Amino acid sequence: MGEQHRQRLSLLLFRLLLCYVLCERAEAFRAERYSRRHLRITNNEFSSPVALAAVQSTEIGEKSKSRKLSPVIKIGKVRKGIEIPYAFTIQALKLYHENHGDLILPRRYVIPESDIYPSELHGVDLAGTVYHIKWWQRHVKQRPDRVTELNSLGFVWERLQPEWNLVLEGLLTYGTIYGNLLIPSKFVIPYETKWPKSTWGLALGNCVHRIRTRGEYMQGDNAWSRKEQLDSVGFIWCTREYKFEVFCRALRFYAQIEVKGSGYNTVGIMKIPSSFVIPTGDAAWPKDLWGYRFGEKCTAVRQKQLYVKGHPERSKILSELGFHIAGNDNLRWLEVVHASAVYSQLHGKKLDVPLTFVVPAPPQRSVEDGVVTGSDEAWPWPEYLWGFPLGQRLKDIRLNGYYLKGKDAVERRSQLNALGFVWSPKRGRRKKAT
Repeated sequence: MGEQHRQRLSLLLFRLLLCYVLCERAEAFRAERYSRRHLRITNNEFSSPVALAAVQSTEIGEKSKSRKLSPVIKIGKVRKGIEIPYAFTIQALKLYHENHGDLILPRRYVIPESDIYPSELHGVDLAGTVYHIKWWQRHVKQRPDRVTELNSLGFVWERLQPEWNLVLEGLLTYGTIYGNLLIPSKFVIPYETKWPKSTWGLALGNCVHRIRTRGEYMQGDNAWSRKEQLDSVGFIWCTREYKFEVFCRALRFYAQIEVKGSGYNTVGIMKIPSSFVIPTGDAAWPKDLWGYRFGEKCTAVRQKQLYVKGHPERSKILSELGFHIAGNDNLRWLEVVHASAVYSQLHGKKLDVPLTFVVPAPPQRSVEDGVVTGSDEAWPWPEYLWGFPLGQRLKDIRLNGYYLKGKDAVERRSQLNALGFVWSPKRGRRKKAT
């Protein structure tokens, strides 16, 4: 048994040694192939920097694993050249400046495979390299001569800061320009002077989407302070809730501006034409609501349950504001009830309305030859009911049973009875109602 054990142990040690040798050879082969691929030394003007890069790579390789041999950090097909010598990078920046007239690099500018740029830089994310804090620390920090050289090219130093600061600056500018932070998900900050140069090309809409859905930038010790910063600039955490709040604001102002009643309760009977658009330039309306297609939104709420589907509490809020969601039939019934209530109050709790009766508008007050016509007294009929054919509507109820069908029939009959409705009026001519 002892001899067999020693043989098995010897075989195991041999296998381990063989695996080690094969791994060393494979690692050396990969390092050599990678060096040949990315550290080619040519006879052009860049040969010196490349040779320097090769020497640096060799020195690093002696101290660390082969994955650190390359002076280029690979990210898929795009690479960041933080370790590439400064001479290479500044040459690429100068070439970009010559071709574009400035150094406002797009957010993800990858050096193309073009003869204009040295082949060693093909596929390198130039913007991601030079605007990375590690590149500045390694190649520019405490080098005033290089700072001067970059300044002469128009280098945007403001972009050498955490991306969060750029996002916040973009949000502030967007709010100043557009008046809100309802940012489309595909919005990219344009290359325009009204925007800070440091934010040009920033996919602000995507950043906002990631903040809402994934809590981007909201992790760590700065999470609470950053949330407070967003709240202070008016960040919209939920677009649906924000749009519902805008709709409610429009309802409140519409009730104040457009619905001019006489003090009677108009809750539940607000009517907004489907074509109504909040007028632009009207000082009575808030500026941020100018041009708001309010009528279309009202129609969508009633017909498609916009904002309220799955949110019964929102339906209650709208009802309290005077907006009825149930539909046109209910709205017309509410008009009948309101007009009937006013008529009944004016006629001693009796609702016996002539067929031709139409809700009157108030007489215009005027002065002619020293004679004053009209009245300053409060008119009992709300403006939205002026011209309403109450007599015809009540006739339809008597003869055809309009509005008295369905689950609400009993309740509606009770409402009419409470107002003194005459179901069988006397025949013959009547005195003109007022």
